[in-house]
Amino acid sequence: MESINWEIIIGLLLGIGLSASCGFRVFIPLLIAAVAGKMHWIPMADSFAWLTSWTAIICFGVAAAVEALAYYIPVVDNLLDTIATPVAVLAGTLVSASTMVHLDPTWQWILGLMIGGGTAGVMQAGTSLLRLGSTKFTAGTGNALVNTGEIGVSLVGSIMAILMPVIVGIGVIITVILILYFLINKLTKRNSNAQSV
Repeated sequence: MESINWEIIIGLLLGIGLSASCGFRVFIPLLIAAVAGKMHWIPMADSFAWLTSWTAIICFGVAAAVEALAYYIPVVDNLLDTIATPVAVLAGTLVSASTMVHLDPTWQWILGLMIGGGTAGVMQAGTSLLRLGSTKFTAGTGNALVNTGEIGVSLVGSIMAILMPVIVGIGVIITVILILYFLINKLTKRNSNAQSV
């Protein structure tokens, strides 16, 4: 029973790490998780076996390449940011739920949405703010650098989540708490400033 509990905990932390990477780029973590599942490097719930098919791997690979390149096009990058958050939440939910072996499928989806989707959404919100700041202060010239950094973080983060799921998962939890604290603090200050005017 203890080993099953540890497998569930490690699966949750692995899902958190991979879903956080979905907040930077949607399809890179899905591609890496699919390849890792195909090679049996990570556990994959039976109902998500389709993720490890060659069809899924090829689709994720093409989508990852198109997504990464599209962010280098100045007008398209801001357009993608408007749809990236809901898509990142879906991807985070999917990749997180897929790593939760030994759980009832209902709980896989509930926890996948709450933990994986939530984590991906928070990370995506953070990257959108970063891109907005880059556009504002560099007139969009810094966005290519931000894009390259996001690709790197998504790629390295996904690989590290597979290699060290506990460390990365705990690190992501701490990061999400800090981002939420920053956002809530910023909104509180903005509201208090608006009321004092």
